Amino acid sequence: MPLKVGIIGLRGIGNVHAQAHKADPLSNLVAVCDIVKERADAAAKKYGVRAYYNLTDMLRNEDLDIVDVATGGYENGSWHFEPTMEALEAGKHVLVEKPISNDINEARQMVAKAAEKQLYLGVNLNHYFTPTADRADEYIAKGQVGELVYCLHKVGFNGSEAAYQPNTNWRWWGFPYAHMKAFLTHPFSVMRHFCGDITHVQAFVERPSFRKKAGDAMLSINGINVKFANGGIGYLLSQRGDAPFGLGGWWSVEVSGTRGAFCIENCIEKVTFWEGPDPTRAANPGAMTMGMAAVTDVLDTGIKDFNATFALRIHAFLEDVTNGVPRDQLRASGRDGLAALEYTWAAMESYEQGGALVRPHPLPILHGTPGATPD
Repeated sequence: MPLKVGIIGLRGIGNVHAQAHKADPLSNLVAVCDIVKERADAAAKKYGVRAYYNLTDMLRNEDLDIVDVATGGYENGSWHFEPTMEALEAGKHVLVEKPISNDINEARQMVAKAAEKQLYLGVNLNHYFTPTADRADEYIAKGQVGELVYCLHKVGFNGSEAAYQPNTNWRWWGFPYAHMKAFLTHPFSVMRHFCGDITHVQAFVERPSFRKKAGDAMLSINGINVKFANGGIGYLLSQRGDAPFGLGGWWSVEVSGTRGAFCIENCIEKVTFWEGPDPTRAANPGAMTMGMAAVTDVLDTGIKDFNATFALRIHAFLEDVTNGVPRDQLRASGRDGLAALEYTWAAMESYEQGGALVRPHPLPILHGTPGATPD
């Protein structure tokens, strides 16, 4: 039986979520909620559901299984905490937009509340719910990558000095960490998905002179070195329209190990795998030969619409809730969203300390779901 869903927050992202729920056989969208009456009414009419203007009324009058929190706020996350906590307190599973919050203490409380109530808390970490990520997961699972050596992730927005326009929206203007808080959740979550937990962070952060001249406080250029728990190293480059991107497009992640490497381009569009060279093709530094790895697999999905990732991620959450998976096995969980935010906080701390090496705050310990595994 489809899960009964109510959505709170009906701006752009909320409508993308609503369209995904309407098209998914595992979802029964029954209500929408927005404090702006006109937005709620328009969405209710569009999707053929009931409109509410505050979450308390929606929870009181609707027998919901899931509350989908698509609100925004400062730095795209300051309105996530209260509706999530209210829905969890009411006994509802929650899918919340990223970042899980723009405040690390709130994020920790959200994850703790879901654990206390024994409810599912998912985060919309949609960048690795793609056919390209699935194929990359197969390379790793089959041992084709081997022991992790490095991960390089480049993600942001194409732009230039000529194309720059100050974003004076009240949710962004005057907040130096807005880009980092709102956006780094995605690349950090992708790096952790493929490479595991991050144990060390070192960040170098800047903004170009044209932003400074415009009075724009946003720290829009982020170069972040990381070390993974398994010993691999990584680098994340993110920028918010300060320069054009070259090879790999606006989004690329390259993961290389002792047996092979893969690179995903533009999130959902293409993944290429290179097999590690045998002795006849390996580099010989003494002879100044660089060697060559052979391309052995390419998946070009033909998908150019990034918004396709939302429906894929939302379906995964619906699938996990429907199947009653152990809470610690929920894909893109609240804990996963918290991990990405902990890394972001560590990057901000490193920047404030002049590029010092910072260890992220420990994540909540996984205790397992009682009864989910044999004794």
